[in-house]
Amino acid sequence: MMTRPLHTALGFLITVLVADPRRDRDEHGLSQSTENAVLLAGAVAVAGLVIAAITSFVQSRLPK
Repeated sequence: MMTRPLHTALGFLITVLVADPRRDRDEHGLSQSTENAVLLAGAVAVAGLVIAAITSFVQSRLPK
């Protein structure tokens, strides 16, 4: 019900406060963002594998 106006207001505030049109564009920004996204995805994948391995190990040790 109130989510649309809230999202609109939040988007406006972010645009006004964060996006400074006077600031020069950093042409390396996209590659840095991409690198950060790839590293984050890798970290999430490794964490998921560790959690799955620990869960599997614990489940195998539980009495039936």
